[in-house]
Amino acid sequence: MTRSSSSPAAKGTPRAYGLGPRVAAVLVFGCSAAVLVVEIAALRLLAPYLGLTLETSTMVIGIALTAIALGSWLGGLIADRVDPRWLIGPSLGVSGVVVALTPAVLRATAEWAPPMLLLLASLTILVPGALLSAVTPIVTKLRLTNLAETGSVVGRLSGVGTVGAIVGTVLTGFVLMSRWPVSGILIGLGTLLVVGSVLIGWRTRTWRGTTALTLALVVGSLAATVAPGGCDTETRYHCVRVVADPDRSGGRVLVLDGLRHSYVDLDDPTHLEFTYVRAIVSVVDTAFPEGAPLSAHHLGGGGLTIPRYLAATRPGTRSAVSEIDGGVARVDRDRLGLRSAPGVTVRVEDGRLGLRRLDAGSRDLVVGDAFGGVSVPWHLTTLEAMADVRRVLDEDGLYVANLIDHGDLAFARAEAATLRATFEHVALIGKPSDIGTAPSGTTPSGTARGGNLVVIASTQPIDLRAAQDALDARQTGWRIATGNDLASWIGDATLLTDDYAPVDQLLQS
Repeated sequence: MTRSSSSPAAKGTPRAYGLGPRVAAVLVFGCSAAVLVVEIAALRLLAPYLGLTLETSTMVIGIALTAIALGSWLGGLIADRVDPRWLIGPSLGVSGVVVALTPAVLRATAEWAPPMLLLLASLTILVPGALLSAVTPIVTKLRLTNLAETGSVVGRLSGVGTVGAIVGTVLTGFVLMSRWPVSGILIGLGTLLVVGSVLIGWRTRTWRGTTALTLALVVGSLAATVAPGGCDTETRYHCVRVVADPDRSGGRVLVLDGLRHSYVDLDDPTHLEFTYVRAIVSVVDTAFPEGAPLSAHHLGGGGLTIPRYLAATRPGTRSAVSEIDGGVARVDRDRLGLRSAPGVTVRVEDGRLGLRRLDAGSRDLVVGDAFGGVSVPWHLTTLEAMADVRRVLDEDGLYVANLIDHGDLAFARAEAATLRATFEHVALIGKPSDIGTAPSGTTPSGTARGGNLVVIASTQPIDLRAAQDALDARQTGWRIATGNDLASWIGDATLLTDDYAPVDQLLQS
């Protein structure tokens, strides 16, 4: 019997080679999800070395989108020239090995060859992203056994891929990052990809060669476990370390993503190591009667240095803390003695949302000390956020915030301008060279500017003379700028609003 001329094979159209619609959908779904897992995990891996900034996020997203575009284009191009059966398994296997090696490669590079970090970071996103994205056009090629179904096959697999990307994003952000370290997530994903390559190789009868990939995965996994990472624990937002101070038995430094965020003395909560903390408590001590208990709210927890100080020096003080990172709160509780700090409660929540739940006029003091990387989260800097701060303060209440800026101090100027538009009384505290109070000729040319500054705001006059005396007593070396001096320092700085708050760009100016 002769074969019918209407047969797909007779027309030269390819067979699906065992890839039925369900297997094809699972492949496309899983590969699309894996690309997003790699993208989000890469942000987490790079944060300790590049910072959790808008620029870092933009770079990673841009590389991931480039990988998707490149993989989709090349995957379709190659699938038209090579038997698609031979492409899926290697794409999954090589991706798995690269993904599993990523933690070891990036951390070792950051430790031993920092100038190469950006290049290797790009490759560890680009290579698996492109290979995994190539799977969709390859699978589509295999499923197109009938030209009459082209639209439905392409549309169905495209939709499945989009759903996979959504699931990968949500699963990583809400589940994986909160339960496993990023190295474990990537090693686990790499394992799944290599196992998938073996199964697809068996199903399409192209399984030879996957043994080598499996061995490479094992080596990569072992390397990732010993590669320098420097984290005591990985939280949803940070690589966390607690470092003992060799000069003080109770001294502990909380390091988040490689930056020293807080210093805590477990034996003496009144010991204040960082200058900006001494500046904040100097203002608080002079703004309220000595020893009087306060109702305080803190935007950002860190090591809870200031809440501990208030609990020790003002018995009966109630300090509520909005800390977005539950992992940091656990470190505070388990390793930094939070249980011994009376009146301090920590809520795992966003600082802006924490402000909204507070009653009007319910707080004597609001302290702003929240940071993502090296910048204050933009939504805590705006006119609308400051209006919420003013709402929750009582008529004699005080807002005091820690800022970090460098260079032209464009962000600090914009934030000071924003506060002057919200509060009647505003002052800035910092090094004389930073806030324009140094006598002419006393600041050497070329001296680096920036670091920490402290801004204070209130609806009532602030006793600046007493505050300066307290700053001097604590040997900060800082000065206070207010009134016309502050207005001149601010200049024509832009007000920050929910509609326009380019905090990261101002920090780069």
